[in-house]
Amino acid sequence: MPRLVGAVQAPVQETQAEQITTFNSSGTLTTQPRTTEVEYLVVAGGGSGCGQYPSDSGGGGGGGFRTASGHPVSSASPYPVVIGGGGTGSYDFYNVGNAGTNSSFDTITSIGGGGGGGFNTGTINGGSGGGEGRNGGAGTGTVGQGNPGGNKGGSPISLGGGGGGAGAVGGNASTENSGNGGNGLASSISGSSVYYAGGGGGGGESNSPSYSRGTGGLGGGGDGGLASNTPTGNGTAGTANTGGGGGAAAKASGGANTGGSGGSGIVITKEAAVDYVLASSIWDLRQVFREVKAGNWTN
Repeated sequence: MPRLVGAVQAPVQETQAEQITTFNSSGTLTTQPRTTEVEYLVVAGGGSGCGQYPSDSGGGGGGGFRTASGHPVSSASPYPVVIGGGGTGSYDFYNVGNAGTNSSFDTITSIGGGGGGGFNTGTINGGSGGGEGRNGGAGTGTVGQGNPGGNKGGSPISLGGGGGGAGAVGGNASTENSGNGGNGLASSISGSSVYYAGGGGGGGESNSPSYSRGTGGLGGGGDGGLASNTPTGNGTAGTANTGGGGGAAAKASGGANTGGSGGSGIVITKEAAVDYVLASSIWDLRQVFREVKAGNWTN
């Protein structure tokens, strides 16, 4: 004789809430129990602007910018997150700016921004490239993550190019104006639209107030330095946790100015809300009565 064992199963609809997680420093993302894919934003640290003594200097490149949805993950599982630091702003005689470091989430890696160009050649490529200084050309960007830096200006005064941004090439310098940093890109993953990974502005010329510094690009790029041998001659740092490039220092005369540090990176993940059905163990008395009447009920 067939028998009915246990409670009657009644379906109950449940929802796992949307979850947005922001990492301003390295850590671990542990996914929710019913998450199988995530949306992500991974921005690397920006490069620093070049420090100055006798030469024109380029702005730092913005950190690499990567974003996508549908990245597969395992539910209730840990994933490492690394936040890249911005390149350190410094005065390094005849040298170039310092590159930012990479940020990563799971298998996704964004490349640190290139340092601003200076008197000597050096590695100024990166997520976005550093602006051209006295020698060596502008830095190149990484495909799918950023753009090249801008070119230096021409005679009689050679001013530095702006650092590249995630959304635009760094601005070229003219004979009177340093290049502006390239704009970054906006993301709304956090719930509001925010720009990230802007390039740093090129450094100004100390010998004439008519020669302007470059401004930083949207997305945390720092402005270039303005005047010789004063605090305003230093480049402005990129904004923390935007991946913005640092501004280049102004050309100094008989002294030294410091390039602005790059802004640190950021990682943001979003787990979408998930609807699911649970079976609830609830006695249905009408069903029990029917089963007893039919002789199918067994205690």
